[in-house]
Amino acid sequence: MNQGLKYIDEVNIRDKRVFIRVDFNVPLDENNNITDDTRIRSVLPTINYALDENAKVILASHLGRPKGKRVPEMSLAPVAKRLGRLLEKDVQLAPDCIGEDTRKIVDAMKPGDVVLLENLRFHPEEEKNEDEFGRKLGELTDVYINDAFAMAHRAHSSNVAITAHVKEFAAGFLMKKELTYFSMAMEKPTRPLVAIVGGKKVSDKVGVLSSLCDRVDKLIIGGGMALTFFKALGYEIGNSFCEPDALDKAKEVIERAREKNIKLYMPVDFVVADKFSGSAETKVVTYQEIPKDWMALDIGPATVTLFTEAIQNAKTIIWNGPMGVFEIDAFSRGTFAMVTSVANTYAMTIVGGGDTDVAVHRAGEFAKMSYISTGGGAFLEILKGVELPGIAALRHHDTAGKTALV
Repeated sequence: MNQGLKYIDEVNIRDKRVFIRVDFNVPLDENNNITDDTRIRSVLPTINYALDENAKVILASHLGRPKGKRVPEMSLAPVAKRLGRLLEKDVQLAPDCIGEDTRKIVDAMKPGDVVLLENLRFHPEEEKNEDEFGRKLGELTDVYINDAFAMAHRAHSSNVAITAHVKEFAAGFLMKKELTYFSMAMEKPTRPLVAIVGGKKVSDKVGVLSSLCDRVDKLIIGGGMALTFFKALGYEIGNSFCEPDALDKAKEVIERAREKNIKLYMPVDFVVADKFSGSAETKVVTYQEIPKDWMALDIGPATVTLFTEAIQNAKTIIWNGPMGVFEIDAFSRGTFAMVTSVANTYAMTIVGGGDTDVAVHRAGEFAKMSYISTGGGAFLEILKGVELPGIAALRHHDTAGKTALV
């Protein structure tokens, strides 16, 4: 997975202009205050290394989905302010990511200076991976570093096109950390390897589930997607969420697991509710007894026990997707119980980004996890065994084109 990649400490960046593509797509409240700065903190080792090398550090990121227009609420100004506090030095926010004014700011930089370019997605060319936009970004730098793993599954100008317009490129330390953990889990895992897959939609993860059947020893399916599996098997699921178009895919996963001799675990009971609300009437029923007008919104206690026993002897655990609607207290117990169960194993544990990441932090168990990935979509793509465009663009020519997982 790391084959053909260079990292920031393997290229000469001393006294040079270093353009670092980061992922500062942080959550903001209604007053534009950052509510979670994990993504900023995660790239500090790369930024600090560049500063220690006396580099001129140029940072580039997107924030939100401005759809190619300048949206003041999606400015990176709050990020520049927070980053300045974390680095304990001034971080200048450029008025744009390209253009004459930005070029003048970069040209005036001294070694040790940090400039944050304004939101890349204020330009529609960024998401189209336009070569000319990549060239304009590349003109700002001597060395390009990609440390935005969470963006690696997308082919955009700032992580793909730009690499054709710089003399030297490499990955940052966060990218290295992500790829190292995925390599340990997927290429040569310490077994038994157990995958826990939850979340709502089978359609989002059918490729992941199929790929995992080739790699894991046990596969645990929870969350809303489990209901689609039960529907595919002919069970009554009441008003529970279901994807009719994914029923055949669910059957294929079940059959594939059987062919590969994978132990497949699914819920044996659910917390059901008469409506989708924190104030709903709830009860625990077995998977065969979901009432006609009720909906399953969390796994039940017997399922937690079953899943906990299934992971007890695991040496490697990969988890992506919650076990229920954990944002509502009444339906959060299953997810939080599984967080505790995973945290208390002796396995190497890799937790997917997005909702699973939030659940682990809310449960207060993040320190016990081996690694919490910063990627959501990138996490899923790499589990499929797909080469990510942002990583492929960093590979040196002798290994270009090889898949990420072999």
